[in-house]
Order: sequence, then C-alpha cells, then structure tokens
Amino acid sequence: MNIQNRIDSVDIFRGLTIVLMILVNNPGTWSHVYAPFLHATWHGYTPTDLVFPFFLFIVGCSIVFAYQNKPADSSTYKKITIRALKLIGLGLFLGAFTIQSPFFKDFENIRFPGVLQRIGVVFFFASILFLKFNWKTLIGICAFLLIVYWLLMGYVPVNGMAPTFERAPNNLANYLDVVVFGSHSYKADYDPEGFLSTLPSIATALMGIFTGLVLRSKRVKKELLLCGMGILMLVVGYVWDIFFPINKALWSSSFVMVTAGWANIILAIIYYVSDVKGIKFGSIFKYAGANAIVLYFLSSFIGKIMGLVKVDGDTSLKGWLFNTIYVQDFLAMKTSSLLYALSLVSFYVLLGYILYRKKIFIKV
Repeated sequence: MNIQNRIDSVDIFRGLTIVLMILVNNPGTWSHVYAPFLHATWHGYTPTDLVFPFFLFIVGCSIVFAYQNKPADSSTYKKITIRALKLIGLGLFLGAFTIQSPFFKDFENIRFPGVLQRIGVVFFFASILFLKFNWKTLIGICAFLLIVYWLLMGYVPVNGMAPTFERAPNNLANYLDVVVFGSHSYKADYDPEGFLSTLPSIATALMGIFTGLVLRSKRVKKELLLCGMGILMLVVGYVWDIFFPINKALWSSSFVMVTAGWANIILAIIYYVSDVKGIKFGSIFKYAGANAIVLYFLSSFIGKIMGLVKVDGDTSLKGWLFNTIYVQDFLAMKTSSLLYALSLVSFYVLLGYILYRKKIFIKV
C-alpha cells in the first residue's frame, strides 16, 4: 500500500507488533526477564506468544489491501514469488551470518527454518489462495488446515508409538522436524517454526485475510463485527484447547483460534479509536509499522553482531554495554534487562519515524 491508501489502524497494529517483537527478542540478559516477556514453557501462552501470530495475522490483512484489485496473472504471481523468496533469503542470511571469515557458518550448523522464512512461506501461500478463491472457499480451506493438522497430530502413530502433544519423539511435528531438518533446527528435537506447523500458520494469515475483507467492505460498525469474530474465535479456541492444547511451539489449531481472536479484538479497538472516531494516537507505532520487516531485520542483524563482537576479553559488545550502562545497584536485574530492550526499541522506532517522514517505504 502507498501512503495514501493506508488505514491507520492496520499500520498501528503492525507497528505495535513489530515493536513487541523487537522488545521480547532483545533483553539485556536472558537470565533476567520478566515472565510476560518470555514464551510459555510448552502448553499455554504468554503475551509474548501472541506477537508472532499477530504479525502473520496482519500479513494476511495486508494481502487484502495489496492484492484485492490485482489480476491473478503471471505478473502478480511473479511479484508474490519474488517477495516470498526475498523474505526467505533474508531469514537464511540471518541464520547463516557470522563475523568471522568467510562470514557464514559451516553448512551443517545453519538453521533452515526461522521467523522471516515462515513469514515468506505463509505470505506466498496465503496470497496465492486469496487470488484464486473467494472468501467462502477460503473459510473452508482454513477449517481444513486446522482440522487436518489436529487429526495428524492427535491420531497418527509415530514410530509405532501413540502420538502425543508433549515435547517428545512421538510428537509428529517434533519427529518431522528432526527428519526433515536434522541439525538445521533451532532445537535438537524440534523447531518453533517447524515443517508441519507451517500448515496452521497459513491458517493464521487466512484469519487476517477475513479481517482485511471486513475492513475493505462497505459494512457499517465494522468494529463490532470484528469484536464478535474475535470473541467467537476465542470461544472455539478455548474449547479446542481441551482436545488440542494451546501451544505456540506446535502452532496448534487452538492456538491459531485464540491468537486470531485476540488480534481481532485488539484491532477492532484500534480501528474504532483511530479510523472511526478519528482520534490521533499510536503514531509511534504507525511509523514502525510502515517499514516493519526492515526494522525487524535490522534489529536482528545488528543484535547478532553486537552479540558476536568481543570487547574486554570474552565479553560481547552487547554484554559490555548492558553491564556498563544498565546494571546499577539501585535497579533490579530484570528492570535493567527491560530498560536495555526498551532503549533498542526506542532507536528503531526513531528510525521508523525518520523513514516515514521522508516517505520511504522499503518493500522486501
């Protein structure tokens, strides 16, 4: 979308999400982090577990604005494919880069899945589906993905053992991650952006597409419809949790429903305040949202460099800055860790503001 066609609430929501992504990924030290800024150990969810699905949700929402009036032809498919490959390529670069010559890890140590890789894959499939099918068919596809994933995870034996939703070798998603990715996973036994869990993550983007269609429609009281959708999704998600636990690492079907429910409710509130009532707020997030992928990539890349560069012996540049500036006798370590993260967020929000004011919107 160009600047004239943007809906404030969508940019604010996207920016809020990217700010939270940077915040939770960059504490001063992982040894001291307040509980809400950590992922759930396995089942259940924390506020941090909402962040990535919120971003995939808003990717789906943005697909509507970008492609609703575009022809489903080879030119459009080519643009979608190129953008998806760029996202995947950036993610692989982040996983492979190191500061030591030849500046890339040994092949066997490179992680193949990742956040940007998942965004690229989800964007590709969700965009193609949106171009080819109407909203009724998309609802059917979304339901199919979530139900099939549940059945696969809950009823398909693994190596002759009964399946489980726990972190174990007879968890189908974990098992396939080991088989498909091997040493190229984030963890030895599974990857949070794993192979099989990509299916329900596409459904998360489809949920965002449904919301985007509501926002683009001529309906009145859109905020009420979005709230109603969100409440219904929460109810379905919590009922489904009884049979398929809410789990971010598995991207369980109940997790998709609950996170999409919260996304709709929060976006509805932002939409009502900013787009219906015309109350100007959240510009700080709007600036970041206009160049979300760029800010996320830079925060990840610079953060990685700061962790690899050594100063004062074996201390990283990040560790030196944190211990020198933020660790103080009058501050709890968790507070110091949070202040470090907030400082980084402030820097990237400022960068987002500069890009926005100069009307620079970098498409990845």
